[in-house]
Amino acid sequence: MSTIAMPKPDARILAEAPQIIAALRDALPAGTVISDPEETRAYECDALTAYRCPPIAVVLPRTTEEVATAMRICQRFSVPVVPRGAGTSLAGGALPTADSVVIATIRLREILEIDTTNRFIRVQTGVTNLSVSAELEAEGFFYAPDPSSQLACTIAGNIAMNSGGAHCLKYGVTTNNLMGVRCVLTDGEIVEVGGPFMDSGGLDILGLLCGSEGQLAIVTEATLRIVPKPEDARPMLIGFDSAETAGECVARIIRSGLIPVAIEYMDDVCLRAIEAFAKTDYPKCAAVLIVEVEGSQGEIAHQIERIREIADELSPVEFRSSRNKDESLAIWKGRKSAFGAMGRLGDYLCLDGTVPVSKLPYTLKRIGELSKHYGLEVANVFHAGDGNMHPLILFNANAPGELERAEAYGADILRLCVDVGGCLTGEHGVGIEKRDLMSKQYSAEDMAIQMDIKDVFDPDWLLNPAKVFPLDVSQPYRDRASRS
Repeated sequence: MSTIAMPKPDARILAEAPQIIAALRDALPAGTVISDPEETRAYECDALTAYRCPPIAVVLPRTTEEVATAMRICQRFSVPVVPRGAGTSLAGGALPTADSVVIATIRLREILEIDTTNRFIRVQTGVTNLSVSAELEAEGFFYAPDPSSQLACTIAGNIAMNSGGAHCLKYGVTTNNLMGVRCVLTDGEIVEVGGPFMDSGGLDILGLLCGSEGQLAIVTEATLRIVPKPEDARPMLIGFDSAETAGECVARIIRSGLIPVAIEYMDDVCLRAIEAFAKTDYPKCAAVLIVEVEGSQGEIAHQIERIREIADELSPVEFRSSRNKDESLAIWKGRKSAFGAMGRLGDYLCLDGTVPVSKLPYTLKRIGELSKHYGLEVANVFHAGDGNMHPLILFNANAPGELERAEAYGADILRLCVDVGGCLTGEHGVGIEKRDLMSKQYSAEDMAIQMDIKDVFDPDWLLNPAKVFPLDVSQPYRDRASRS
């Protein structure tokens, strides 16, 4: 039984559910609204599957205007709205409440414009992350942010959580590659922010919307920055006999001034699962780094040699450099398979606290010590280049008390991240998972400013209820909204 609290559903909304559903059906095309409990069950949780709650109904619009229509009806009935992309959130960011309507953007799948001269692509936000780069392949361009779930996750969710990925060390996360959005406010107003140009004047509203976790608006279209594909790219596989040494190697690479495209980390628990699942022939050791560099052949050769020199100072178990495309795919195969491989071991919680790169060795050491304290195994697989950690805490969901123990362990890891100068989340978002830890990172004044901003965009506090802000901290705002 989880210790994460959720607000009690509004009895009035539950009583009016038939009228709310009827109003949505009357205003929207046939097949846009589903309310049968068997159908809405697919939307009762996201990828943080330990927590589930079916909504009143789910709206599946195909246009921005249909999103606006649904939002206006929900505001008229004062119904909470939970925005949802593909539901791959690992932080409970798309978890419904029992008195809410889910508005999912998954049917907004059009590619609207490609302009390689000005280096942007404009899309509806239901398109998947991977499909954006697929559209650009023939043009010699790609979209840089590449979450591990890129085959399934959508641009809407990427914007909501400011998602990153393996190759974001060099190119940045979503906010660094987002140029403009079209979005719907809680009253149904359609607003355009930014556009296909370097920067816009005035307040940085785009910066507020990216990473706002559905608290401010529903983004239906996005203009994304695209970049030319490099001449070539080559990964290296470096094995070490201790986690701390691998962490030190990462710190030294970054300190050297080199900027690889990616630096990925996998520990021995993860490596064993990957080998059994994907047969990658990774070295048997305590930790492995995948370091990828790109550029011309001369640039690549120079970077590989520099990284080899850095690694050799730390006595690696193995240093393997790709020589061709097949070897590159083989090196990346295990990392791309990591989360699926870990799922074969049982249930797990996947965290994403972020720490300064220089603190990686100490943080890994403390995570290992906490593992012994809680009696739960942990696997570490993460974006090491920017310190974006993803500890996977293994537990048995059917064993009484183990979920609570895993949550307590996870909370201690996240507190550790903040204590060493990092933050609660790198790309998964706060959602419900880290909501009650926000006061660890932010003062009451900091959170008040954030909630004041939400109050401007969403004065009725209808968007994505019970997420991000601790319930006791946000209670005065929610009480004021309910009285208005």
